[in-house]
Amino acid sequence: MSETKKVIKVTGMSCGHCKMAVHKALSGLDGVRDVDVNLGTGDVTLNYDTDKVGLDDFRRAVSAAGYGVAD
Repeated sequence: MSETKKVIKVTGMSCGHCKMAVHKALSGLDGVRDVDVNLGTGDVTLNYDTDKVGLDDFRRAVSAAGYGVAD
């Protein structure tokens, strides 16, 4: 297991429901240990197992929830 921490910028969030939707989408991924969503900045801090999940998975999950990930 190789655990790491990464901050991604999520676009399109504007309310508490948005924050919860993004949190749920990312925390449901296998290998994600912890998710912290900052609605004010759009920053999402993830602690995860790099052997199980990665940036492409985060992008797909956020997109499926109706939001975007800035580059």
